[in-house]
Amino acid sequence: MMAASDGKGRWIFLKRVSNLPAMVVKRTKMGVIGVGHLGKFHVQQLLEIADAEIIGLHDIDPAAASEVGAQHAVPVFDNLDDLLAQVDAVSIVVSTRNHFTVASRALAAGCHVFIEKPITPSLEEADQLLKIAERRDLLVQVGHIERLNPALTALEELAPNPRFIEGHRLAPFTSRGTDVPVVLDLMIHDIDVVLSLVKSPLKEVRASGVAVITDSADIATARLEFENGAVANLTASRISQKQMRKLRLFQNELYISIDFLQQLTEVYRLVPPDGSNEGAAMTMPFSHNGRERLITYEKPHIADYNPLRMELSNFVRSVAGLEKPVVDGHSARAALDVAAKIQAAIDGNPLHVAAAKEG
Repeated sequence: MMAASDGKGRWIFLKRVSNLPAMVVKRTKMGVIGVGHLGKFHVQQLLEIADAEIIGLHDIDPAAASEVGAQHAVPVFDNLDDLLAQVDAVSIVVSTRNHFTVASRALAAGCHVFIEKPITPSLEEADQLLKIAERRDLLVQVGHIERLNPALTALEELAPNPRFIEGHRLAPFTSRGTDVPVVLDLMIHDIDVVLSLVKSPLKEVRASGVAVITDSADIATARLEFENGAVANLTASRISQKQMRKLRLFQNELYISIDFLQQLTEVYRLVPPDGSNEGAAMTMPFSHNGRERLITYEKPHIADYNPLRMELSNFVRSVAGLEKPVVDGHSARAALDVAAKIQAAIDGNPLHVAAAKEG
């Protein structure tokens, strides 16, 4: 089983992706491009990662860059090319519409890239980016941070195989992320998680959405059907009065509730009366068709770590060859592909809907 480090000596077991040994290597020289709301947190967390050395940061807003640079004693580069020439890798935290432009420029300069989700606004740009990275033997990693949410990683040993998934991701309106539809802004988080859980080709997509405040869908719902019979119903809204980030997984004799926001996981199982209920916080007798069973309830241990730090540490160590990325560019491209099919179904494009049915 592979363990990813948060860069401060704490480790969390994720999945078997590598048997590479832990070793001491030179620190990865990092740059941060974009220091807005989220970019500030990237700077903070990278400074806490022992394997990383922040060489500098860049932002199209010189005043914002100077403020963050002064706050954290990090050099500011007015010229992006000057920064790219001095680093091994960059964390790209710019608006989605600029992902391809900035990332392709960094790759051309020989830098590994970490890009906040989604990888790019379009599949065409994602494919071009991955081709550039492959030609230059560079890493593209994407910030689908929910993969490292402690509420999800708590299920590693359980290895769920859900047959039905229900997801709700709701948020009050803010101007951040409105350059893309809510499917790319919010729903893509759950799309990526669903694809990591349901390892089967997509069979069909049905979706609808409504533009309420912006010019694109602000609330959307999608039904994903997979070749193995699994179904996922996902809802995303950026015009909610409250926040919600929940995923519910159902399979034979097992129900799991994941609250990404509260970092809380609850597991309900159906077991024989003489079956193991070790770790259960509660048991309740249950009878159906003359068969006696027990319903057990438990809360798996939730590890205490910062998901963003863990994610960035995983990237830094992947650049050094010590780990494998939790979400590489190809996995992010797969999530984008499903998101594009959902958006096409919302837009009513019959060609794209047919493509979705073909998987």
